[in-house]
Amino acid sequence: MITRKELINEYIEFFKEKGHQEIPSASLVPENDPTVLFTTAGMHPLVPYLLGEKHPLGKRIVDVQKCIRTGDIEEVGDTTHHTFFEMLGNWSMGDYFKKEAIEWSFEFLTKVLNIPIERLAVSVFGGDNRESKVPIDNEATQIWKNIGIPKERIALIKGGIYESENNWWGPAGTTGPCGPDTEMFYWKLNNIPAPRIFNPEDNNWVEIWNDVLMQYNKDSKGNYNKAQQKNIDTGMGVERTVAILNKLEDNYLTSMWKPIIEEIEKLSNKKYKNYQKEMRIIADHIKASVFIISDGVTPSNTLRGYVLRRLIRRAIRLSKKIGIEKKQDLITPIVEKIINIYSDTYQELKINKQKIIEELNKEAEKFENTLDNGLKEFQKMIDKDNQITAKDAFLLFQSYGFPIEMTSELANEKGVKIDIEGFNNELKKHQELSKTLSAGTFKSGLADNSIATTKLHTAAHLLLAAIRMELKNDSIMQKGSNITSERLRLDFNFDRKLTKEELERIEDRVNAEIQKSCEVIREEMSPEEAFKQGAIGAFEHKYGSCITVYRIDGFSKEICAGPHVKNTCELGKFKIQKEEASSSGIRRIKAILK
Repeated sequence: MITRKELINEYIEFFKEKGHQEIPSASLVPENDPTVLFTTAGMHPLVPYLLGEKHPLGKRIVDVQKCIRTGDIEEVGDTTHHTFFEMLGNWSMGDYFKKEAIEWSFEFLTKVLNIPIERLAVSVFGGDNRESKVPIDNEATQIWKNIGIPKERIALIKGGIYESENNWWGPAGTTGPCGPDTEMFYWKLNNIPAPRIFNPEDNNWVEIWNDVLMQYNKDSKGNYNKAQQKNIDTGMGVERTVAILNKLEDNYLTSMWKPIIEEIEKLSNKKYKNYQKEMRIIADHIKASVFIISDGVTPSNTLRGYVLRRLIRRAIRLSKKIGIEKKQDLITPIVEKIINIYSDTYQELKINKQKIIEELNKEAEKFENTLDNGLKEFQKMIDKDNQITAKDAFLLFQSYGFPIEMTSELANEKGVKIDIEGFNNELKKHQELSKTLSAGTFKSGLADNSIATTKLHTAAHLLLAAIRMELKNDSIMQKGSNITSERLRLDFNFDRKLTKEELERIEDRVNAEIQKSCEVIREEMSPEEAFKQGAIGAFEHKYGSCITVYRIDGFSKEICAGPHVKNTCELGKFKIQKEEASSSGIRRIKAILK
């Protein structure tokens, strides 16, 4: 049986031989990017470089990236969808383009992984009917034909370029790099030969790799112009590919899932074949929760914490449904299996093991205490009206801790209607919880590389330096940030509220540095050299042997991926709007530029 580790090693080594430099996986919590709640693809940490920033390791990059996607949560339970997954990727940032990307993809699939060409098919961007008039990607089609893919196995996907399923990617924000993509599919059935003609609608064709071919740049007027820097951004799902290589039609039978499934079988005294959907969801949701907690998120009713809470509570409900009793330790044995599978790649899992178990158990216990009563109340509601009203749903949420998605799932199981819209209205009356939480999309952010976000990014560096100076505390570090085109938000470790006078002096320090018209200098060096020179930063592990440091002489020196202004005089006037607690031992400052 081919393992995930073997696949990852084969992939990394193949692209290293093609001149790529390996980088470690980034955190699941994106740095300085409020456009998503979680890292959903390998391209997120590389957005500045796809937008033109120079990467310290060069133009060719390869990695395996841990990812979370919340849009597929409702699909989890089938054989292929997962909340947490690993994505293999190789990138060209202004270097090679379509021919090499496609040819190397084909070479890796057929020569290294030995996948028969008879089981492969591809899709290509088939043009756009809307106002952009972006043409069919005939170049990609011809490259596939030249290397042996028959025309019957090449599907031209025609449609609006604003829909990702139509073989188009981007831009990440409202403007910027974008382009067509070409996707590779594998015929998953072992007992039925692949049909001669590729039908993308046939679910037996499973997508395993996607090459994004960024050849356009969308401007503020909506025009798609040929890009000065053409990029390649690819992604291959580890879970699906491992299943394919082992001739398995169920991802959960692979070595990265089977030990977890077997533990759930043992705890429930049930067989996987009889409870496939429930066991898949429990395994998936606990695994995702382990990785999310390891990267610093804890359960709450907002943002990432809400997604985490929803995952844990759904797993707990289904564990009870299949017979795992409250007195049994569900968490510890499953966490141990997950860490055994992944700790060779992600050392942070071992380091954070106790924290992970404690947070999971704390949330599980909190929910278990109200779960039985909540289920009884739910049954009373449908017995009374054969529906779940908005007030019913809100009562289950507020008094019994039922995420609305769970109540909706229960209602669907019972075949009764639920007033989701009314629930959202009820919720707005009591607290601000955006309906976009599960989708995880927000306006603006680093991904759009706008002038406003670039200025605020530099201002965040000045703010952190000013805080450290004013409080005379070199142990203060950034613990999170969120930058939109309107404002910046900086989290930092400190154990008390800052006084009004301290905040005024911090603000004055930043503005004084702006008025000096200081040059913002970009340098590349090893992490060791950066720390030797006094640079600070919590994200240096992402960039391998060479990192980028931005310095403002005599004031700030930080490890950062950018982007930044050239001179502080570009920033305008800095103004602190609010200082508050973010969590225990963490303070938060919100600020703007006028």
